[in-house]
Amino acid sequence: LKELIPKEEGAKKPHKKFKDYAPGFIHIDVKYLPKMPDEKAHRYLFVAIDRATRWVYAKVFAQKTAANASAFLQQVIAAAAFKIEKVLTDNGKEFTDRFCATGEREPTGRHRFDLVCKEHQIEHRLIPPAHPQTNGMVERFNGRIAEVVATTRFDSAQNLEKTLHHYVQMYNHQIPQKALGHVSPVQALKNWQQKEPERFKKQVYNLSGLD
Repeated sequence: LKELIPKEEGAKKPHKKFKDYAPGFIHIDVKYLPKMPDEKAHRYLFVAIDRATRWVYAKVFAQKTAANASAFLQQVIAAAAFKIEKVLTDNGKEFTDRFCATGEREPTGRHRFDLVCKEHQIEHRLIPPAHPQTNGMVERFNGRIAEVVATTRFDSAQNLEKTLHHYVQMYNHQIPQKALGHVSPVQALKNWQQKEPERFKKQVYNLSGLD
């Protein structure tokens, strides 16, 4: 598929530069997927991207719920070769109880997503309300997913998921990133592992992006 041909990320236009971080700061977001001919309802793509290396992990879920968000985070933790120290999300109910019937409040810490963060000693950061650009890194990746979905015909949910899997794998292994000095995310991970092996919990090779 020509829309899946690797092209250099970040080559079109400059974006505001994020503060430099080592691997372990993950941005997470959820993308609405169109309903396929063999589906009764649309599904959601949960996406996690590492700020330092642009490594991506993604998973399709039937619903955008706290249970699925926390399960997704557990999968990201298991899949990542590095130790996750921080996670950035928006203020959706699947991620936080920051907003309730009485308005905005401090998160209680009892939300299922926060409990997973606490279990793994991960700091959960929330973007400011009405400022989605704060999570712009994963938003831009979701824009690329939107292009693939909009320019490809799918006859089944399985076909859609297979295409997304293919794209994420290519993104991680083959697409050079301008912000990374024109190397792929997996190569960036390998470079970081050579430089700071203490940040990693397993060897970087053939990391999956979508199960």
